[in-house]
Amino acid sequence: MPFARLNRATTPTSHIGLGLAAVGRPGYITPHRDRDLPGDRSAGALRAHTHELLDAAYAQGVRYIDAARSYGRAEEFLADWLGARPDVTDVVIGSKWGYTYTADWRSDAEAHEVKDHSLAAFERQHAETAELLGDRLDLYQIHSVTADSPALSDKDLHARLAELAAQGTTIGFSASGPAQADAIRSALAVTVDGEPLFRTVQATFNALETSAGPALAEAHDAGLTVIVKEAMANGRLAGTEAPAVLREIGTEAGLDADAVALALVLHQPWAGVVLSGAATVTQLAANLHAPLLDLDTDRLDRLAALVEEPEAYWRHRASLPWS
Repeated sequence: MPFARLNRATTPTSHIGLGLAAVGRPGYITPHRDRDLPGDRSAGALRAHTHELLDAAYAQGVRYIDAARSYGRAEEFLADWLGARPDVTDVVIGSKWGYTYTADWRSDAEAHEVKDHSLAAFERQHAETAELLGDRLDLYQIHSVTADSPALSDKDLHARLAELAAQGTTIGFSASGPAQADAIRSALAVTVDGEPLFRTVQATFNALETSAGPALAEAHDAGLTVIVKEAMANGRLAGTEAPAVLREIGTEAGLDADAVALALVLHQPWAGVVLSGAATVTQLAANLHAPLLDLDTDRLDRLAALVEEPEAYWRHRASLPWS
């Protein structure tokens, strides 16, 4: 398992990863992108911006980087960064297949990504990822699996993924939506020749959406590495958008609200890696203070009052504008 490398790291930030969803393309569903990204959102400008962010993350102890085929040119930006820094050999690199980027480098596109979990889509997208990342790819995940996804029943796809695993690439999946727990439990049952296919699971868990927690604990107990995404709920738990209780606890500890949001996820005993979705070096620095926060029973109780019903949470997420 590539994540064994993180277990040997001594920095408190080694289990915080950097997700590139917000910087690999000009449009995404987080607020204040006009403030966070350069005024020039050309590929060249965002490449330089992403490299600056990756440099800062690595310098501060981040050792997992998460990309996807649908994150615009994120894999390309990451590949360029790795190629220019041959001495950076201790990072774990993950990417995802199953969505195709369709926005044509526009923030106002009618459709930004199209889902396809077929074997043909895997073959096409894996070839594209391999061309960019080559043997630097440690983890390849099916992007946003649901309980009814054909990816969970396609035996030919499973056999092909098992072949990739035998060649040294760890196979995982991500889950999204109000029924994440069902998808996780269904995926845990997938085997090839009697062996579990998936070795990692990536899912949304944050102060507002905790419904996947029990299933993620089961996945951890089954030996999977749990990667948590959207710990800041696409910006709802950071900055001025953060609920008062997050800002209050942050003030008590001398930290920003986003560090409190990340600390809550790091507090979960099953959380192996928690992703920062920072779009700027300043946001990243604030995120990386999360391991410093002590969440006692009182603070945990105060944060528990924020939990929303999963259906309401995901409806709100679906309504977020791309900008």
